[in-house]
Amino acid sequence: MIKELPKVMTLTQKAADRVHTIIEASQTPIAGLKIGVKNGGCAGMEYTLDYANSIEPGVDVVEDKGVKVVIDPKAILFLLGTEMDYEVSKLSSGFVFNNPNQTSACGCGESVEITPLTSEQAAQFSSITK
Repeated sequence: MIKELPKVMTLTQKAADRVHTIIEASQTPIAGLKIGVKNGGCAGMEYTLDYANSIEPGVDVVEDKGVKVVIDPKAILFLLGTEMDYEVSKLSSGFVFNNPNQTSACGCGESVEITPLTSEQAAQFSSITK
């Protein structure tokens, strides 16, 4: 019996709808949205979003609610268990990451501190979702 691996992250319906809109509005074909993390900001890390023009073999792809999100291989241990949402307020709109690995954020909300899972924690995450 083949066991389905847990998704690195999930999307709310609002996030999936927004990703779908972004892909449909593109002037060039897009395979999905690429998500990662990078060093930066006052809290130490920032989430990154980019177009995924193609999907490389062996790269983690989350297919959720009809859209594809490509996960940067360097970001997997930082993103395990994350829920991606899309929020609209009077003054702004954007993707929001509800990340259980996030330990703090800066006051402006543009950067975060994320502690990656250890290999032991990742194994526990995998066993929980079996």
